[in-house]
Amino acid sequence: MQKNKVVSADDAIALINDGDVIATTGFVQSCIPEMLHAALEKRYVDTKAPRDLTLIMCAGAGDSKGLGTGRLHHDGLLKRVIAANFGRMPKVAQAAQDNKIQGYNLPQGVISKLYRSCASGSPGLFTRVGLHTYVDPRLGGGKVNTVTKEDLVKLVEVDGKEWLFYKATPINVALIRATSADPLGNLSLEKEALTLDVLAQAMAAHNNGGIVIAQVERLVADGSIKPKDVKVPGILVDCVVVADPPEMHRMNYGVMYDPALAGEVRVTVDNLPKMELDERKIIARRASFELPPNGVINLGVGAPDGVANVANEEKVTPLLVMTTEAGAVGGVLAGGSSFGSSANAHSILDQNQMFDFYHGGGLDLTCLGMAECDSLGNVNTSKFGGKLNGCGGFIDISQNARAVVFAGTFTAGGLEVAVEDGKLKIVKEGRARKFVKQVEQVTFSGTYAAQKGQPVIYVTERCVFQLTDHGLELIEVAPGIDIERDILPHMAFKPHIHRPITMNPALFRDEPMGLLADLLNLNLKDRISYDASRNVLSINLEAWSVRKKADVADLQKAISDACTAAGRRVNAIVNQDGCRIAEDLYDEYADMVAYVSKHHYERMARYATSVITRTKLQDALRRRGLETRVYEGAKEAYAALEMEPA
Repeated sequence: MQKNKVVSADDAIALINDGDVIATTGFVQSCIPEMLHAALEKRYVDTKAPRDLTLIMCAGAGDSKGLGTGRLHHDGLLKRVIAANFGRMPKVAQAAQDNKIQGYNLPQGVISKLYRSCASGSPGLFTRVGLHTYVDPRLGGGKVNTVTKEDLVKLVEVDGKEWLFYKATPINVALIRATSADPLGNLSLEKEALTLDVLAQAMAAHNNGGIVIAQVERLVADGSIKPKDVKVPGILVDCVVVADPPEMHRMNYGVMYDPALAGEVRVTVDNLPKMELDERKIIARRASFELPPNGVINLGVGAPDGVANVANEEKVTPLLVMTTEAGAVGGVLAGGSSFGSSANAHSILDQNQMFDFYHGGGLDLTCLGMAECDSLGNVNTSKFGGKLNGCGGFIDISQNARAVVFAGTFTAGGLEVAVEDGKLKIVKEGRARKFVKQVEQVTFSGTYAAQKGQPVIYVTERCVFQLTDHGLELIEVAPGIDIERDILPHMAFKPHIHRPITMNPALFRDEPMGLLADLLNLNLKDRISYDASRNVLSINLEAWSVRKKADVADLQKAISDACTAAGRRVNAIVNQDGCRIAEDLYDEYADMVAYVSKHHYERMARYATSVITRTKLQDALRRRGLETRVYEGAKEAYAALEMEPA
């Protein structure tokens, strides 16, 4: 006989016992089973049961004002919380900071994938995500207070390499959400913005002998959901709760329903509002010059999400595929209450599958925010200013992206700037320093990134830093900004400074920047000139960036074309003053130099003012058998070729 799985929210929540481990779904303000959270809160307020629950969740799931998991703050309801984000349940976060409950702040992708570990009966997850951050047992193991004693993270060595092992916590109850349910409990998510981890969570609870409670918008007839549209099969579902009133099943707290975010319609997005030329846009503009054409991108919240607007203004969006850690691939990423979803998305992956992609190195670039940064390039976004915010997917993303841009204002709290005649002016300095002597918590390890050769830059409205083996180097300064007046007095440390260049003047003009031509290197040939009378090929790479392999290939072609047109071997002078080569591309660049030297050059000399650039470039060239000295200035380089500068 077919069991009727449709019950009231109160009857479903009555099945939860004291001490149960509960996993719930939701991402920021989207896809939250609000009615189930409300029923759990009501039951506890009325009866003081169930008590001492363990809550497991990935991203924050609430409005920061008491909705979502923020409803579960009542004393005695929770005993332990394992979460990637605490910021959207501030009263729960405060309870953890006050040692009233146990707490672990683990990477979002790790928690997401641990659901699969639970479902498959695995004891946990091996990954390198979290090494050398506060999640590493050597730096705290992700524990957020002193009453939290159990170690959920262990450092292990496999084949001579360090790994972290995250212990899986068996789940008793899964609170999930879907759009439709049929009489068998089969669930489909056609009107949801994201699929998240509903299948993995349901399987984890079911296979542990627990219960799965699904909140849905509607009931449909038997057989009306196509097999391939069933996201969670009815064999995993114990209770189906129909949301009533409908507001309990909003797409997110700010949107009742948007068919474009659900993928049911395609919308026109050509007329996105133009950003005002303020500090946020300056930062987004500078970060956009790091975008890799045909690359896969992830953008964080805050200053980084302006990159999408700039890309749209500059008509480069068709060259990029934006993604979110919540599972959206392509389209126009949504902001505000809809953050994590995408209009006109190419596809929606389960969250754990997206993190498989991220952890495996699938991201070409990520642009993330920063609350604190220190001299070693460490970044803190998880715990600062007396608040436990949590890492979210920051660690998963930043440690595994091929290149990283950290973006944010130089100071915080009341910063006011003005752009006048193409120059930046600090009208009012922010009250709080972001560049500190030592970050309160290491959410990103600059030392570890440097060891891996991961390209990392730090973009602010007034200057740009680059991560090196020796820490932060100041590489660019905005026009109108004085280093001694506007930068160093507002930092708790002095960065390495080797003749930084001026930030691109186009950033400070309220007109198109020509970003598309720059990203595609369409004007690269204009940097190369040939003096036939002296047989000198001048290659001006000043302030040019080698961001990706395609840049190296484009430069090789431009040089080869110019040499072929010259019709003979040439004497090459290369100006690399302010030229930035990504850490992981020095060898690729040296291979290109070896090629053009062998096929086109008679003699060659190059120069760069940066000691770090000269050293790294010389080392890379010598590994290719090119005993090439990189000179400090043009005069020395020309002298090496026994000729005078033009």
